[in-house]
Amino acid sequence: MTRVLVSGGTGYAGRFIVEHLLANGYKVTVGGRTAPEPGFFSKDVAFVPLRLDPDADQIEAFDHVYYFVHAAFDHLPGHYRGGEGDDPQEFRRANLDGTVRLFETARDAGVRRCVFLSSRAAYGPQPPGTVLKEDMHGKPDTLYGELKLQAERSLLSLCGHGFVTASLRATGIYGPAGAGQRQKWAGLFEDYLAGKPVPVRASTEVHGDDVARAVRLMLETDTVQINGETFNVSDLSTDTHEILSILQHLTHCPHPLPPTGDKAALNPMGTRKIEALGWKPGGLELLRETIGQLV
Repeated sequence: MTRVLVSGGTGYAGRFIVEHLLANGYKVTVGGRTAPEPGFFSKDVAFVPLRLDPDADQIEAFDHVYYFVHAAFDHLPGHYRGGEGDDPQEFRRANLDGTVRLFETARDAGVRRCVFLSSRAAYGPQPPGTVLKEDMHGKPDTLYGELKLQAERSLLSLCGHGFVTASLRATGIYGPAGAGQRQKWAGLFEDYLAGKPVPVRASTEVHGDDVARAVRLMLETDTVQINGETFNVSDLSTDTHEILSILQHLTHCPHPLPPTGDKAALNPMGTRKIEALGWKPGGLELLRETIGQLV
């Protein structure tokens, strides 16, 4: 079996990636600050300490590793944009300098492929309705987006025949959370069912399993098609009205739904590039199925 090191594997997105790779025959090592609790994953995984520290020599973590998936990100709990809190310097040091050091270490250790979990935040604000495409010039307006974009560029500068790289710009990720974690809409569901006010918000979403499938695609697709490339990973344009209407139908909740959000003002992400490689997200059917599971 091929060994994959997944940084941030116990995080919200990372758990989907680890579980999907395990289910598809990969031997997975999780890298992070603390080892996962017993039973956190469906199968046993190895663990190595791994930090976002540009001064740390962590090459031993990459022993016998064939692929590296970097999903770790150091931020205030519950916040990506604005996750720097009152210490933007340390936020940059960890998430850019520490990330680049891991990329360089992976290359020096002989890792064959490196996949970076980036974000749609790398695009920054665009005119309403503009479809985000990978060849657009990024104009991030948050430190989070700026660091993701700079990390993408740093990884691109390292790619070569012996070190194949790809970046995945994911939109908002939904799906069940791991043990001891809360899924992203838990508060929204609780407030609606309790009859409390809920926000009117439109957003683009993708299931964590679809993100994981995109990651595996980067590990298995011919090098010529992915090396040095960036791919959008997104599925639905939805809003709190649609999400809660599914919840209302399942629970027979009598509370009124919020007004519909302005989906026309969103910037949907074009995904033709990754779909050409065979990726296909679950769409509305998967959204309905997942909300049923969450309920």
